[in-house]
Amino acid sequence: MIRTAWLVAVKDLRIEQRSRVLLWQVLPFGVMALVLSGLALGPTHAGHSSAGPGLFYLVMLLVALLMINRSQVIEGSPGTRASVATLGLDPAGVFLGKALALAVELWLTGLVLLGGAVLVLHTALAGTLSALPSVVVTLGALAAAGTLYGALTGGGQGPVTLLPVLSLPAFAPLLIAGERSFSAALHGGALWRWWLISLVALVAYLGIGILLYGVLEES
Repeated sequence: MIRTAWLVAVKDLRIEQRSRVLLWQVLPFGVMALVLSGLALGPTHAGHSSAGPGLFYLVMLLVALLMINRSQVIEGSPGTRASVATLGLDPAGVFLGKALALAVELWLTGLVLLGGAVLVLHTALAGTLSALPSVVVTLGALAAAGTLYGALTGGGQGPVTLLPVLSLPAFAPLLIAGERSFSAALHGGALWRWWLISLVALVAYLGIGILLYGVLEES
């Protein structure tokens, strides 16, 4: 299972490296969305509003939806499905590999957007750095959940609107926990309670994916 997960993750990341969709399309979209959020907040309230963490996670949600759909389109292509069936790859390993690749992409994008939040939304640098571990856990949970819901919506073969409709209710607790952890880090509060929610969600989604990903792929 671990070897399969590693092979799938490397395959997905190599495809992304060669296509550069993340670099030239998804990342600029995230940066522009963050800049627009800062403009909507206004120069008067930037740095004095508590909306910074929420805006960061809202932009990350939009970016994640694009990445999830992209990841599942790759996996849902006829050639890839035929190769998986021929090689007899463990579905649990495929799930872990795709979740890992998606998490790496979200982490890289999140790192850039955290820097953008400091520059555009004027979030405190020290507090932003303190929130970094909770952001890593929350985005990891988002990647695991997104991989599951991507398979549930047909691997990119269904309507593009189906993924957000089904996944947003499940993503909401993660975004709330992430935003509260980020806010607590900025204002010196206790962030471990909300961080624990993200950690439990990460473990739960990984467990569900290991057990059910093969069934979702066949449905």
